[in-house]
Amino acid sequence: MTSYRLVIDAGNSRTKWALVYADGNLRKLGVFSYENEQVNLPARVTGLLAVDFPEPADIWISNAAGQHVAARLSEMLDIRWPDISRTTIMSRAAQCGVRNGYSEPTQLGTDRWAGMIGARAAYPHEHLLIVTLGTATTIEALHADGIFVGGLIAPGWSLMMRSLGEHTAQLPTLTPAGARSALAGKLDLMFGTNTPASLSTGCALAQASLIEHAYVKWRAELGGAPVRMILGGGGGDVVAKTLTIPHTRHEHLILSGLALIAQDEVIAHKHSS
Repeated sequence: MTSYRLVIDAGNSRTKWALVYADGNLRKLGVFSYENEQVNLPARVTGLLAVDFPEPADIWISNAAGQHVAARLSEMLDIRWPDISRTTIMSRAAQCGVRNGYSEPTQLGTDRWAGMIGARAAYPHEHLLIVTLGTATTIEALHADGIFVGGLIAPGWSLMMRSLGEHTAQLPTLTPAGARSALAGKLDLMFGTNTPASLSTGCALAQASLIEHAYVKWRAELGGAPVRMILGGGGGDVVAKTLTIPHTRHEHLILSGLALIAQDEVIAHKHSS
């Protein structure tokens, strides 16, 4: 009988999950959003996780969204798999070929840690700049030898737009869907001819400027050596239009890294038993 592992990436605005097959490949990937979620969790859970796939052997979780989401996720899993082993990962000083450059390794978000491990496995022996465009924009500089040099954190594209709408008198509060609608048909993201287009474009260009500055500084520190920029996250489709630097899209680095972390820790546990 084939054994499956369930990996879960719990973010601030949505949760992504996948089954990991014995060969390490991700299958049956899914996503659900917390937006507009109120009470009546069990009813919502039925529609989210009552997917047609077999019972997993174990469950591995990266939670970057705090205790409230952790509690909702636990309740969700208790409904269907109350007896399945669950592990919520912690960032470590070193794991799976990556060495953590944070002065306090456990302070690094587990989504960023898993993402770097997934990135190094996907693009080994390359200098990497890993950019995730979610609620927050995070940037990691990963050396070709696996050393995490350090990173940057800034408000994400949608959070920038929401903040402007909530804290200014005459600007609208744009949702990502509304911003994409305002940009529909624009071949390039430059000066807007209405407020929604100006707002969404300005925030996208602010994201791009941060990313390109980080790329230039990282290459300079490496003496001009090649750097692969990896772009992921929900805002990637818009921000990518503004970038002048080549980049690689990858949407499942965190899930892939989670699968590797789970495999590493299960093997280590067996060897120590």
